[in-house]
Amino acid sequence: MLVVIAQIVIILIAFVMLLNVAAIMVWVERKVCALIQQRDGPNRVGPYGLLQPLADIIKLIMKEELRPKSADAILFTLAPIISAVAAFAAFAPVPFGAQTTLFGLLDRPVGLQVADVNVGMLLVFAIASMGVYGIVLAGWASNNKYSLLGALRSSAQMISYELSYGTALAGVVLIAGSLSLREVVDGQAGAWFGVLPKWYLFLQPVGFVIFMIAGIAETNRAPFDFPEAEQELVAGYFTEYSSMRFAIFYMAEYINMATVSAMATTLFLGGWHGPFIPAEYGWIWFLIKVSFLLFFYVWVRWTLPRYRYDQLMQFGWKWLLPLSVINLLVTAAGVLYING
Repeated sequence: MLVVIAQIVIILIAFVMLLNVAAIMVWVERKVCALIQQRDGPNRVGPYGLLQPLADIIKLIMKEELRPKSADAILFTLAPIISAVAAFAAFAPVPFGAQTTLFGLLDRPVGLQVADVNVGMLLVFAIASMGVYGIVLAGWASNNKYSLLGALRSSAQMISYELSYGTALAGVVLIAGSLSLREVVDGQAGAWFGVLPKWYLFLQPVGFVIFMIAGIAETNRAPFDFPEAEQELVAGYFTEYSSMRFAIFYMAEYINMATVSAMATTLFLGGWHGPFIPAEYGWIWFLIKVSFLLFFYVWVRWTLPRYRYDQLMQFGWKWLLPLSVINLLVTAAGVLYING
């Protein structure tokens, strides 16, 4: 019974953590942007503007829910829900801490993970891919040409970069010999020569770079934010959305960023493993690594200009995909040589 209660608590922790990520990242996004542009950023609502996300939530709740008369009422409402559900569900197989007995309260240890499945990597990949359905439905159901163009761009972008994304994951699978995310993290425990962490980043540096670039494209972030390019498509697929429907899309984007960062931490940066902290508190290292990657997301957005759409497609098909295939072949040859 205690194990079931502990699992429910872990699910609630993960859910609340993802909700807070969306709120915190709104503040971080504005502050980092302000620092890069040499200005103050939010500084009116609360100390250092920390209550700005709360003010934004209250503002969005109080706004009127608008829907175009010619829009499909059911799909228009369903689209942001699909995006949000896919964003939350994709994080479920990601382990964010070592197994623990919760200070001796449990008779057997439980992992800090919502769902420990032996094909966790495939599950994350499959569920994350479902998020594009919410975007496509939003674009079609809005009955707006800008929204439809944004939805078409998103589907084409997803197909183009998912190939490289999946191929980068395959390199880690070959080295780890498992699709279980917990086993992948366990394979990165310890250090080479007592100094260098056994992170797969050092065995797959090209795969890590490909994974991060494809992850930025998968989450529709700049410089690959074509589905919502303001200068071209007003606001893209959520042009017609307002109030909490708009907020749900916004939240799903940040949760997807957190999931991609958590996956990168799990696959390439050793997960919760790190020095100076006992394994039971390894979740601290996990949060530090994920926070660094989220900062990298924001830094890239406010540093690089948006590509042209033809450049996006050329880069995905002519450069990123061939490079990822070559990386996979070299990795496979290396694994065969070492094992053979």
